[in-house]
Amino acid sequence: MNTPIPVRPEPRRHSRIKPVILGLLLIVIIAGAVGYGVLYKSLPVTRGELPLTQLSQNVSVYRDKSGVPHIEAKNMRDLFIAQGFVTAQDRLFQMDLSRRQASGELSEVIGAKTIERDKFFRTLGLRRAAEASLDGYSEEAREILDWYAEGVNAYIKQSKDNGSLPIEFMLLGYEPKKWTSIDSLTIGKYMAFDLGGHWEGQAFRYYLLQNFTEEEALDLFPSYPEDGSKVLQALRETPLDLSDRFASAVVPNAFNGSNNWVVSGKKTESGKPYLADDPHLGLATPAIWYETHLNSPDFKVNGVIFAGIPGIILGKNEHIAWGVTNVGPDVQDLYIEKRNPNDKNEFEYNGNWEKAEVINEKITVKDQKPIDYKVTITRHGPVISEFAKDDSPETALSMKWTALQPSTELEAVLRFGKAQNWDEFKEALTYFHTPAQNFVFASTDGTIAYRANGLIPIRKNGDSTVPVPGWTDEYEWEGFIPWKELPTIVNPEEGFISTANNKIAGDTYPYHITNTWAQPYRQNRIREVLSAKDKLSVKDMQSLQFDHLDLQAKEFIPILKSHLKGQKMRPVDKKALQLLNEWDFQDDPDSGAPLLFHIWMLEAANVLFEEKIDTDMMDLFEGKAQIVDQLIRQADRGNPGPWIQKAGGLPKIMLTSFQRAVDKSIELQGKTPAKWEWGTYHAVPFNHPLSAVKPLNLLFNPGSTPMGGSRVTVGAAGWSSATGEVNHGASWRSVVDLADIAKSFNVVGPGQSGHVLSRWYDDQIDEWTTGKYHLTDVTPEAYRKESEKLTLKAK
Repeated sequence: MNTPIPVRPEPRRHSRIKPVILGLLLIVIIAGAVGYGVLYKSLPVTRGELPLTQLSQNVSVYRDKSGVPHIEAKNMRDLFIAQGFVTAQDRLFQMDLSRRQASGELSEVIGAKTIERDKFFRTLGLRRAAEASLDGYSEEAREILDWYAEGVNAYIKQSKDNGSLPIEFMLLGYEPKKWTSIDSLTIGKYMAFDLGGHWEGQAFRYYLLQNFTEEEALDLFPSYPEDGSKVLQALRETPLDLSDRFASAVVPNAFNGSNNWVVSGKKTESGKPYLADDPHLGLATPAIWYETHLNSPDFKVNGVIFAGIPGIILGKNEHIAWGVTNVGPDVQDLYIEKRNPNDKNEFEYNGNWEKAEVINEKITVKDQKPIDYKVTITRHGPVISEFAKDDSPETALSMKWTALQPSTELEAVLRFGKAQNWDEFKEALTYFHTPAQNFVFASTDGTIAYRANGLIPIRKNGDSTVPVPGWTDEYEWEGFIPWKELPTIVNPEEGFISTANNKIAGDTYPYHITNTWAQPYRQNRIREVLSAKDKLSVKDMQSLQFDHLDLQAKEFIPILKSHLKGQKMRPVDKKALQLLNEWDFQDDPDSGAPLLFHIWMLEAANVLFEEKIDTDMMDLFEGKAQIVDQLIRQADRGNPGPWIQKAGGLPKIMLTSFQRAVDKSIELQGKTPAKWEWGTYHAVPFNHPLSAVKPLNLLFNPGSTPMGGSRVTVGAAGWSSATGEVNHGASWRSVVDLADIAKSFNVVGPGQSGHVLSRWYDDQIDEWTTGKYHLTDVTPEAYRKESEKLTLKAK
């Protein structure tokens, strides 16, 4: 019998082949030895056979038309070894960059540009928290972590031996080190960071209180803090200049969140539940999500996972499906620490000086000497106010955060895959601690359910609005919201459950969750659509995930226009205003009205805050969009706050910001408003991490595509205010009909592969930008038909 020869797939054929060739030629000139042959050699082998001696039995990997690997193994050990190997084939550079960022090790391969970022993550200590978490896992989970690492390392070794590492490693001049269990857990901790906990908002409000009147400061608060006068007085008595200390801080995207919903079978055409999920995070090449199907006798699950972590975090098995959105609770508290002027490593607590822990971190920097960096950890957590500089002899800010404690999220993820009903899934949630998530659930038995799950602190005093005194025990945590009392809904009479980072608990709920929720527009639109029909179809679910109706514009356009009445406007202003008069409030890419409206809202905020709030502090302005909305609403109702008054009143603000928006639109797209288009400005490039280095963008970036939607539409598409580039949204959308649970309708933007020559590198851009899906069918007879088969050969 002839042994199949390992075969790399045909490289993608793309309309951008000329720019790619140009990019390759330029890279050859710059790097000296890179060419198409080297690039092609690093393409993953997807057909034939490859040796994987770590396996006990052969494993089959079928990659379907969308590049989704269906991994068939005869036991769980081989399954997770293969998952590590296959994921590394498609995403090794992304995996390595992810663990480096979370660990504070980017400077080792990037150089001096990332030193401050590394300091920040060394200070937080995500890797230290991952190390502390490992012992809390079951023996099976630790084995799975080890098996996954074995598979990753087998691919790393093969690639080194064959000279076929992804080209990014060659361009940066390094080789990846071995993968470990801690690397996987550290990436998990980074996702807890990326989904936030509101420390930046506390720092910003502290800055407001130190630099503005109390009335001005409180006007920008989401709510007045509990024990307000006492806490505010303490803040004023402990001055700490933050304006330059957090200039290099890494702040998660303010719009990180998601949509999800489940619909009962009594409201669906199939008679079984539907589940829809689309988590909103950064958009880049490759995608943050990796779609995978794992199939062994004891573990059958499919969906998506972060590259570098075993299992499936969002998806389904043969009995259930689940999805998440971010709860966004207050799980981070900043404490003002009083430092001993005679010993900078001692801090006051209840009248005594306590010694802080000091950790020596050596940061390796490419092309220069290593940096010795010290991290100070008080009883509350790491001192984060001095990661960039250490010149305050008396005060500091430390951070307490649930994610810095040992936690076992991966344990929960692995148990999700085995759960067969709501009770078993809910039991698995007892292991999921951080980040707190809104889980929606559906099962083939007809159950739909929801649960806000994770560790949410109970505080003695305060509500996490502002930093609190750390020199007394008055503001300590007193445990967490009891697990049995976390918000939960099962089979509601309404027939559906939805979340969109909205307020999830009413005023009668006895525990504090947060004061900062997402703007309500996505949730309101989801509820509007799900309530409108007695029977919903799968197509309705897909259309809703891509829905571009802008309820913010529907609310604010009448307000904004009413305050322009009677004011003197230029002829071009009147033509621009006509766009809004004729607008149906759809954020369509070929419409000019969304361009004008969204720039107008940005300019309204600029008129209110520019030259008043330090530029470096604006990145910490948590909930700015919600607060600006509220300032305008209140002023329109005849109750303008100090910021509106200081800017000259609402009519002046509206006219000034509108004319700025018109001028900006003219600068971008010419003097004829009828020719303006939202999608020309609001386009998605799916930037690669190395694309900032010209001309590598010509090689790695797929090319910009016009995109509809906005930050407030269900079809979310956040963008850079500076460039208009769409950089945030749902790179994964999924719809499941529990009547045929083997199938799901999915899209991963821009595609599955991280290899620039793979045809799965950017083949889902059209689907992603137009609201289409591919069908993933995990029935073996279905996916084996037209797939590329790779056999991983055991020893």
